[in-house]
Amino acid sequence: MTIGAYLEEFHGLPVLDFADAASADALPDAAAVAWRVSGATYRDGDDPEWGGLFEDFLKTVDTHRVRAIVVGGWEDAYDTSSAAIVTALIAANDRLTGLEAVFLGDMTVEDCEISWIVQSDVTPLLAAYPALRELGVRGGSGLAFPSVRHAGLETLVVETGGLGAEVVRGIAGSDLPALERLELWLGTDEYGGDSSPADLAPLLSGEAFPALRSLGLCNSVIEDQVAAAVAGAPVVARLDRLDLSMGVLTDEGAAALLDGQPLTHLRELDLTHHYLSEAMRERLTAALAPHGVRVVLDDPQEPEDDGDGDVWRYVAVAE
Repeated sequence: MTIGAYLEEFHGLPVLDFADAASADALPDAAAVAWRVSGATYRDGDDPEWGGLFEDFLKTVDTHRVRAIVVGGWEDAYDTSSAAIVTALIAANDRLTGLEAVFLGDMTVEDCEISWIVQSDVTPLLAAYPALRELGVRGGSGLAFPSVRHAGLETLVVETGGLGAEVVRGIAGSDLPALERLELWLGTDEYGGDSSPADLAPLLSGEAFPALRSLGLCNSVIEDQVAAAVAGAPVVARLDRLDLSMGVLTDEGAAALLDGQPLTHLRELDLTHHYLSEAMRERLTAALAPHGVRVVLDDPQEPEDDGDGDVWRYVAVAE
């Protein structure tokens, strides 16, 4: 699977492309939509640059009422980092006074493969926008997230085909007292995903993020190891949603979950895109569904045998 569609909703708002809105007869209320500002990643001479589009956006829209911005593509995103976009957003903080949410890198496979998107240090956005409640990032190449403090951030989503251990440690070591939802796509080592459960220690111990209620450790080639670590992690006791989807979870990891601490308090356990046997799926459902847990077991996968004795399993999103 690859990313085949742009965000249609973000921060609870419908996403509206600024270029489409600018050509319409009238603009919507600036607070009623998430504004998508996107340029061409493979830019021809007549295509506007992202910076120029953003300046037009700031001149056209009632910026003080803007609540959410979705950054789409920028020129040569496979070779040029998001640093200039981050700088531009920071420079506009005196105009975007109501900004609550930013998504950085809403690109499909046609624009740029997820593991090719070159990101940068995104944490200065948090310093520039103390009222920010939601931050989403797509792409792990060049991504930096040194440990920070932010009093208001409630949702952090990082979507990658490979998330570096240093970034995982930076996020897990951050002071985010309001964080309710954390979703990390850990990915594969082929695309820079070199983290281990040990890098998640402050998070799993329950010492970090006291408000956390939804945890996603997704898209991981080491999903069995993650599941085993989660099975005994103190943080799970206060969650209402646990997401281990999109990875290569097998019966071994699922058994570790069931043999660990009780999960019957969860509202939802999402294991979409998995390598579980039918017997294990039945066991999970029998153990949890009677307690009101919604067990999501969609998109079952079958391992591939190359004929030489090697068996291959794949995360949902890598390239």
